[in-house]
Amino acid sequence: MFAASALAVAAAHAAHAEATVAFLMPDQASTRYEQHDYPGFQAAMDKLCAECKVIYQNANGDVSLQQQQFNSVIAQGASVVVLDPVDSSAAATLVQIAHSQDVKVVAYDRPIPDVPADFYVSFDNEGIGRAIAQSLVDHLKAEGVAEGEGVLQINGSPTDAAAGLIRDGIDSALDNSAYKTLSEFDTPDWAPPKAQEWAAGQITRFGDDIKGIVAANDGTAGGAIAAMKAAGVSPLPPVTGNDATIAALQLIIAGDQYNTISKPSEIVAEAAAGVAMKLVRGETPDATTELYDTPSQLFVPAVVTQENIKAEIFDKGIQTVAEVCTGEYAEPCAKLGLE
Repeated sequence: MFAASALAVAAAHAAHAEATVAFLMPDQASTRYEQHDYPGFQAAMDKLCAECKVIYQNANGDVSLQQQQFNSVIAQGASVVVLDPVDSSAAATLVQIAHSQDVKVVAYDRPIPDVPADFYVSFDNEGIGRAIAQSLVDHLKAEGVAEGEGVLQINGSPTDAAAGLIRDGIDSALDNSAYKTLSEFDTPDWAPPKAQEWAAGQITRFGDDIKGIVAANDGTAGGAIAAMKAAGVSPLPPVTGNDATIAALQLIIAGDQYNTISKPSEIVAEAAAGVAMKLVRGETPDATTELYDTPSQLFVPAVVTQENIKAEIFDKGIQTVAEVCTGEYAEPCAKLGLE
């Protein structure tokens, strides 16, 4: 009896060691997935289960392609799929397909509101929106911008539930502020050129009445900044961001972007790997909250401005001075004591 039990345990461990886990990301408009999320997930999986197979694919913003990739990884034997959906609503069908074949789904970064996944791992997206907008509001007030003045609001993709949460957070901060939203835009596919095109039209429409821009991520922020520079706006009003990309950090150092959010994707990627392995072993991952009827683990990130960029980015090793303070940014870096 004991020998049979031991053999069963050994067989179970062997099955877990040979497990296949898929990591499906939504697009390449943001560099984070290739540069941070996937490498962070793979590194964590290597530590947790060196023999496990990880299948990584990126849908490049294509809903149909992501569905094909999802079906493909299940056909290849994935027992857990970590999914950052292109379209949060369409992903409900993918969860149903997985569950019908006893495959677990970990929603990653973007939630799946319509059908509960097995777990959700992300940064607190509503908190991010609230934080970047409140930071801007506090800055405008400190700079003496009069009550009743206006800001633009650039949201993320309308098909991304995480973008909706960020938008809700932005709304909560702006609605409770002394400032009004002049105009608002949902950016298809989070595409910076589309944000830039929209911002250019608003600059023509509102001109100097634009006292700030709340952009939901660094890509849309960069688009807005490019539009203002092309229109000859000077000085630039403060612009928010999110993701702490190198380009955004450089813009903050140069004084062109006001803030961003430092959220090292590797943190969430590592947590997702841990959740995936618990699901592979048939265990229940530890949740800290629940969102859309899904057990969840949400991480709280930090707002970054010129004032704390050294402490939050460089002292913590998220980026190095050598990576960021290049070319035209070397001089403004030196002025901030970044050496």
